[in-house]
This record gives sequence, structure tokens and C-alpha cells, in this order.
Amino acid sequence: MSENRLDGADHLERSIDWKQGLAIALGVPLLILPSLGYLPLYLSAAAILIWGLSVLQGFMQSTAYAEMATTFSRASGLPGFAQHVFRTENYNGRYDKGKLIGGFSAWSYWFAWTPVLAIFAILVGGYLHGLFPVLGEMFTENELALMTGLVIFSGLFVVNWFGLKDGAILGYILAAISLLPLVVLAVAPFATGHVELANITGSWLPADWAWDMHHILILFGIFAIAQWSACAWETAAIYGPEYKNPSRDVPKALLACGIICFFSFVLVQAAVIGVLGVDGVLAEPVSPLIPVAQAVFGEAGSVITIVMLIAAMVLIIQTAYLGSSRAMHSMAMEGNLPKSLGKTNRHGTPFVAMLVIGAFNLVLIFMGNPAAIVAASAIGYTCANGISLFAYVRARRHPAFAGLDRPFKAPKGWKNVAMAFGLFNLPLCLIGVVYLNSLEIGWAPTWVGFIVLALYIPIWVYSQNESERAKTRTAAAGTSDPAEPDKVLDAR
Repeated sequence: MSENRLDGADHLERSIDWKQGLAIALGVPLLILPSLGYLPLYLSAAAILIWGLSVLQGFMQSTAYAEMATTFSRASGLPGFAQHVFRTENYNGRYDKGKLIGGFSAWSYWFAWTPVLAIFAILVGGYLHGLFPVLGEMFTENELALMTGLVIFSGLFVVNWFGLKDGAILGYILAAISLLPLVVLAVAPFATGHVELANITGSWLPADWAWDMHHILILFGIFAIAQWSACAWETAAIYGPEYKNPSRDVPKALLACGIICFFSFVLVQAAVIGVLGVDGVLAEPVSPLIPVAQAVFGEAGSVITIVMLIAAMVLIIQTAYLGSSRAMHSMAMEGNLPKSLGKTNRHGTPFVAMLVIGAFNLVLIFMGNPAAIVAASAIGYTCANGISLFAYVRARRHPAFAGLDRPFKAPKGWKNVAMAFGLFNLPLCLIGVVYLNSLEIGWAPTWVGFIVLALYIPIWVYSQNESERAKTRTAAAGTSDPAEPDKVLDAR
């Protein structure tokens, strides 16, 4: 029987190699765009250092995730790891608390990635408004963002209907269109002499910076916001069940994407501050790359930049769309969401999850404030990383998992590294991002974040009752359910 689709269940197809996984994840470097002007607001030029440290944090965390991806080769990245590791084996009751913890981690991860669709649809609408002013006479910004989101989500749904391999092809195309010009914009200002090092060295930290509790909490919050962008290349691991050879492909895809992210995040922020200065960046917090392009290439450069950024945003929307749909599929297959959300078509695409995510983001677009959506989303991402790192520690220590074959193994003692970064996420970064949100945007995004996360409880209870009813019907019929959630990952 094919490994790709066991017993006719709704499993994902093994159809890509590490280069295709990298192509899909290459949208991650563009996640810096919403925060290019945000981090300097609090840290001035030291934002450059924060980006570098955050990508290094990603290497520490993703080393653990790579081991998990090869140990549980059918698990979909962070959501799948946590659900499988925390689940209580042979649990006879209806409400397994360990399963709830793993499911909550997956839900947090889903909530971290899903709003990326709305955030960048709003930004695409804003850039289209700037490129074609006549659109502003015909539609409000919210209407334009809503139409933009509908077109992009529908187009990506159609492309990815035929499987992840076609999504990777689109990733190659958009990466060539968007990432190469982004690299040019990062490197050209240094080559042409437009970068003034004094803009960086002379404004390293704000004049009123002090190492008191207020600023330390801000720093933790900044790390949480930066992590949402700079560590997100772990999404390359979420396609574990779809790699042809996960033991080889997952580590390669993660390493390659991490290296690209390190240089792009550091260089782009350095170029922007070096050309504009901190005050210039704060004057253009939403789109500081446009004045950089104007300074280096002239007026024509600004048009090219807008076109490039629109292509880049479509790429990151696809990355988020695919990643969040796999997270939802994983939760449904584990019995932590209603089973209908795990439905796939004959190409292995979780189309029901994609439809739900698209509709959810059209609702989010009505919020109209990308910063507020990022603030809420970062809460979910911090929770997901913290719990997933604790899952890695448990997988290394628990007798049920300690003896499993690990085709890729992190260096000796890595469980201590994972524990340290898990505690860094929970509680430090979580407390910091809540504090930072209260200062910058108010309490509304924080409440939205916690409410969405809390909604998982009743959904999970419903899912457990659904699973129990399915088991009762199966027992009454005297047959076994080949797709029973607790059995899905048994064949590792």
C-alpha cells in the first residue's frame, strides 16, 4: 500500500523535495515588511541587532524542530509535533488533558499564521491605492483591501487545488520576481554609497533608553514581534508529511531558509536606516523601502518597488495560506478539530481548511489595521513556539519517545537549549508582547488574541464528543475506522 495515502484516509501526498519546500517558505523574508518601521520606533538602529539575534534564535529552535520532523515524519510541523507528543497513549476517557495541550499549541500556531493573509491583503490594497490613485476615487481603502483579498485568496486556492508541487512552482516564480529585487534594494544602497554609517552608529539606542523594568518588558515584547517574522522559517518543517525524503529534505530546507533570512533581515533593516536615518524611517513606517528606492534609483525606482512588494506579498500570503491549512488539517486528523476540516481532495490538498481560512481572513480584513492584527497574532506564535519546544524536551525524555529512530539528531544536550528558549517564549515574551501592545495599540488586539485562543476550548470539546460518537457508531457496526485520529501517526 502506498505510504502517501494510508487506508484511504485524508492524508497528504509526498510530492516535494527540499528545494520545493524552500521555495514555498521563501515568503518568510518578506515578513519583515510590516515591522521595518516598528522596531526602530522603540530601539532606533539597534533594531538591526534584534533582527540578527531573532534569526539566530530561529536556528536554535528549528534545530529541535528538524529533529522532531524526522522523528515523526507524518506530523505537520509544530502543530503535529505538539499534538502527538502530549497526547496520552491508550487514554480511555473522553477528555485527555495532554491532548488538549497539544491541540492548543496547534491552534495557537494556526492563529499565528492565518492572519498573515489579511495583513498582507490590506497592505497590497494600500500599495495599489498608491500606484493607481484613481482607485482611491472609486473605492475606500477597506473595500479595495477586501476585493484584493478575495482575488488573491481565490487565485491561490485554484493554483494549490492541484497539490503542493504546483504551489512550489508558483513559489519559484514569485521568489524570482520579489526576492531578487529585495536583495538589490538591500545591497545597492551600500554599493552606491547612499548608506551613511553615522545614521546607524549615531542613533544606536533612543536617547531616553534605560535598563529599567519598563524598557526590559518592551524589549521582551520586541523580541516577540521580531520572532513572529524572523523565526517563521520553521514553516519549512510543516510540510513534513509531503516531503519525499523528510530525513534529508527537512533539515536542508530549514538550514537554507534560515541562512537566507539572516542576511535579508539584517541587510534590509540596515539599508533602510542607513539611507533614511531613524527619523526618516519613522516618517515612513509602513513603506520605508519606497523612499530608499527613490534615493538609489530615482522616481522610477518607487514604481518598481511597489510592483516588487505586491509580488512579494502574494508570495507570503501563499506561504501563510499553505502553512495554516496544514495546521488545521493536522488538528482535524488528530481529533482536535471537527473531522470535516481534515478533508482533502484527490491531489492531497486540504481544501475545506483552505476555504475556512480564506473566509476567516476576509472577516479579519474589516479590522483594517495590520499592526493590530500582528499584535494579536504574535500572542499565538509565542504560545506555539513555547509549547512546541516543551514538546521536544518531553520527546527526548519520555520513555515512549526516547528510543525512537531519529534520522536527524540535534547536538547532545539540545533539550536544555530547547527548554531555555521555551521559557524565553513562555512566559517572558508573552508578558512582553502583552505589555507592548497595551502601550502602542491599546488592549483591543490583546483581547482579540486571547479570545480567539480561548475559543479553542469549546471547539475542542465538540471535537472530542464527535470522535466519541464516531467510535460508538463504529463499535455498533462491528468495524474499525482506518482513519481514527489516535491511529494516524502510529506508523512513523
